[in-house]
Amino acid sequence: MKILVKPALAALASLVLSGAALAQHLSIEASKTVPLRLSGPASSIVVGNKNIADVAVHDERLIFVTGKSYGTTNLMVFNKAGEEVYSAEVVVTANSSNLVTINRAGQNQTYDCAPVCRSALTLGDDPAYFSGLMQQQLQAQALTEGN
Repeated sequence: MKILVKPALAALASLVLSGAALAQHLSIEASKTVPLRLSGPASSIVVGNKNIADVAVHDERLIFVTGKSYGTTNLMVFNKAGEEVYSAEVVVTANSSNLVTINRAGQNQTYDCAPVCRSALTLGDDPAYFSGLMQQQLQAQALTEGN
């Protein structure tokens, strides 16, 4: 019995450790981008939820991951042979050290106070406040793009 157990354990260990890259944890602040250098060349990149995080490719070994909205998703990178080069759980968080949330009659309004307080688009804020702020940001963006 002992003779069969050792080869079985060795085979199981090689299956677990070979092929796929070990999953990692990547934490990014919303609206921030981090560079990610890959151990091997990338051929395809998959993001579980592009509403939470997105990827820009610089070259086959350097990608940039951007946190778009709070939450958790996954990122997988494969080479031309279809082997996993990189795998990570991506957690997008808020840099709350500068955020101040005011609650007025049960409605939240969030401000980014670094160094002066300005309205900040934050999920969970009062819908009317959020919509008004979103509209202003879209108008400002249109002005800078020359539209």
